[in-house]
Amino acid sequence: MKLLSLSLLSISALSTFVQASPLAAFDQLRVFHSSEPELRLIQYSDDTPAKWMTESDKEALFRAGVKYMDITDYPSSSSPHVDLLWQPYIPTKAEYQDEVAPFIGNLTTDAMKEVLDELTSFRNRYYKSSYGAKSCRWLIQQIRDVAEGFDYVSVKQFEHSWNQFSIIARFEGSNEDLKNEVVIVGAHQDSVNMWLPSFGRSPGADDDGSGTVTIFEAFRSLVHQGFKPERPVEFHWYSGEEAGLLGSQAVSNAYKEEGRKVVAMLQNDMTGYIGANGEVIGIVTDHVDEKLTDFLKDLVDNYAGIPYVLTECGYACSDHASWRKLGYPSAFTIESAFDDSNHFIHTTADTIDKLSFDHMKEFSKVAVGFAVELSHERK
Repeated sequence: MKLLSLSLLSISALSTFVQASPLAAFDQLRVFHSSEPELRLIQYSDDTPAKWMTESDKEALFRAGVKYMDITDYPSSSSPHVDLLWQPYIPTKAEYQDEVAPFIGNLTTDAMKEVLDELTSFRNRYYKSSYGAKSCRWLIQQIRDVAEGFDYVSVKQFEHSWNQFSIIARFEGSNEDLKNEVVIVGAHQDSVNMWLPSFGRSPGADDDGSGTVTIFEAFRSLVHQGFKPERPVEFHWYSGEEAGLLGSQAVSNAYKEEGRKVVAMLQNDMTGYIGANGEVIGIVTDHVDEKLTDFLKDLVDNYAGIPYVLTECGYACSDHASWRKLGYPSAFTIESAFDDSNHFIHTTADTIDKLSFDHMKEFSKVAVGFAVELSHERK
């Protein structure tokens, strides 16, 4: 996740400023050569044309806190929903509290602790590094272990042109008429050291190890308590979020091409840090679907044990933006208001000791409620 919001007066001027530091100059040695094209197409605003930039300029944007999407592989502008004759029904109130209750009751912090401890032991989880390639293979095995023996749950890797794949775990729906519809709960699995992306230490405990284990625990509880939805429900762990939402763009565009009907998507990015203003669930209100976000408020009221606070994150601040760009309803929860969130991300100091697993569990409750409530057909 990219948290700082700066005025972009000039791409070239910003790049020159950032490259003036010794560490950035060191980075320009290009010890690790990319197999990607020399130029990348970068978009950093809804109403500003995308610009072709070098990889080093793209990294300079990231270090300066500028939020962007790398749309090189998907340059088309925002488009309406795939099926203009179909629009998802977004409810206004939670109705399935009795069904949700046992799933929430089965949530614990034990698996979250174990998984996050191992995830943060990798030197980093950068999407193009060997460590990122290893971490995704370890993570998918944990997810497969949870799903083993449940034939209506599948776990697959979504391959990219880089070595860290995205992961998709799917509950098949019981209603054949809804088999092409899907509810998605997401997080991103990659991490990054802002100065030395490929080999710098980046434990990424909060960004986004916390979101990764938050939805892992929600998934575990649903599987082990026998969740059988009406329409399919998927859990996604994306690769390449820190490089411009690359993994989620690939998945969302694939779903668009396949004609999938995405009912709703919820992103969990940074769920572990309790800010100075106390324990809350941050609900993002900009660059999201308004109806789904209103329903998300009701889910927090019904299923979480802490209140929500409304906040803004700006353009392309996490993977929900990839779905919104294509016209799919998406929403986003975060650990606090943005100005009260974890300032240690993208550094060696983004570590477990600064986080609360009980706080993460509150987000798991909301994710469970989101999955169950929206899995039902309502008219």
